[in-house]
Amino acid sequence: MAKIHAYLNFNGNCEEAFLFYEKVFKSPNIGIHRFGDMPENPEFPMNDEDKQKIMHTAIMINESTMVMGSDCLENFGHKLTLGNSTYVMLDTDTAEEAKELYAALSENAMKIEMELGEQFWAELYASFQDQFGIWWMVHFEGNKRMG
Repeated sequence: MAKIHAYLNFNGNCEEAFLFYEKVFKSPNIGIHRFGDMPENPEFPMNDEDKQKIMHTAIMINESTMVMGSDCLENFGHKLTLGNSTYVMLDTDTAEEAKELYAALSENAMKIEMELGEQFWAELYASFQDQFGIWWMVHFEGNKRMG
C-alpha cells in the first residue's frame, strides 16, 4: 500500500518554516539539501542567495508519515502560488493531541477558517492557514464515527 506524504513549497522561507514544524511536531529534521549542493551548471547560473535556499528537506511526523518541503526558485521558472486547493489534514488519536497541534500550528496564523471546536462530524475540527501560508486541518473524530 502506498503512503501519502505532504510536500510543501515555500517562497524562500522553507528553512524557517521547517524549524517551526520541528518544534510543533517535536521531530528533528532528517536532512537538508540546498540548491547550492547541486553540481554547477553553466546553463543555469545560480546567485549566492539562491544557493542557500532549500532544495529538499523533511521531518517525520510519525513512523509512516513525512512532511517534506522546498523553496521555489523563480530563476529556475518555479513560482509559488498560494491557494486553498490543498490542505494538510492531521487526523489525531486524542482530543489532547488535536488541541496541542492546533495551538502550536495556528501560532501567528494568516487566517483561521474554523476555530478548533465540535462539529457534527468530529468531536474537534479546525481549518486554518499557518504563518507560512500552508493550509491545515486538525481533526479528532472521537465519538462521531460515521456509519
